[in-house]
Amino acid sequence: MADEDRTRAGSKAEDAPPRHRPRAITAGDNRSVLRRARRRRRWAVEGAAVLVCLVLLVSYLSIRSGPEPNDDEAGPGGVSAGAGRSPVLPAADGRTGEAGPATPGLRPRQRPPSPDPTPSASAPAPLPAKPGSPALSVSRGEMPAAVDLTAVGTRDWVHWGERGGRSTNRKRSGSGEIIDGGGAGSRVGWDGNQEYVRWSDGAPERSTNGSSNGVYTCGAGNGFRLSIAGSGEPRTVQLYGGIWMARGRLEARLSTGGPASTARLEDPYTSQSAQFTIRFTVPKGARLLLNWTVEKVFTPHCGNVGLQAVTVR
Repeated sequence: MADEDRTRAGSKAEDAPPRHRPRAITAGDNRSVLRRARRRRRWAVEGAAVLVCLVLLVSYLSIRSGPEPNDDEAGPGGVSAGAGRSPVLPAADGRTGEAGPATPGLRPRQRPPSPDPTPSASAPAPLPAKPGSPALSVSRGEMPAAVDLTAVGTRDWVHWGERGGRSTNRKRSGSGEIIDGGGAGSRVGWDGNQEYVRWSDGAPERSTNGSSNGVYTCGAGNGFRLSIAGSGEPRTVQLYGGIWMARGRLEARLSTGGPASTARLEDPYTSQSAQFTIRFTVPKGARLLLNWTVEKVFTPHCGNVGLQAVTVR
């Protein structure tokens, strides 16, 4: 009996389906359903986002393509008449273009009104000098190692000391504008200048390839007086002189009056040469007056000023 009961119970157990299989199938179905639901929701969200982007893009393009209020009149072909001027318009972001800095609140083609001109606070420029008006300036520079008097003195030139303290050579057929007015002190000739002069149109010495000769005078207050005739035209005078253990003073003034212009050359220990440049204008009949004198000596043994040549062009 017990065996029969066991046999019958086993037979029923085999015929009945396993209880875990229905539960497993139901859970799998549920996961599949959930996955499909999530996928549909994601597709719906993405589609809605794409649709919103399309709507925004269409709205932006329609706004940009529309005309600006009160825009310039359209030119031929529907192109704005101001489009061709865009390179010179002020930048819309406040940067400075060729037309000037942009101002907030103004459209790109607009510019703020120009301010009223401010009166200049500077003094008016002086009127140019009339032609022929008296003028005078003096400057000092280093004397070149060699000077061609024929080339520099195109109008006139004079050289001193070639044959002693009283000798002079002049430009042959020159204008005669240079006048030797003498001066205080005794002139002494010498041949020790470090710079040389030469000429090819002189008289009485017709030419020389290089002369170191000149004249000098010793003692404070002594020197040379010269004058150059005026003609109403600008003239340039070069004076080639030197000093030895002294301070020399060149004073230039016009015979028509006015202040003097001065230049100095000093060496307490040895000799030194210089080229003085005088630019002047005086009417015809008037003169430039030059005084090249010893202002101070630094030795009791003949502190002096020397003179080699003067040119005019």
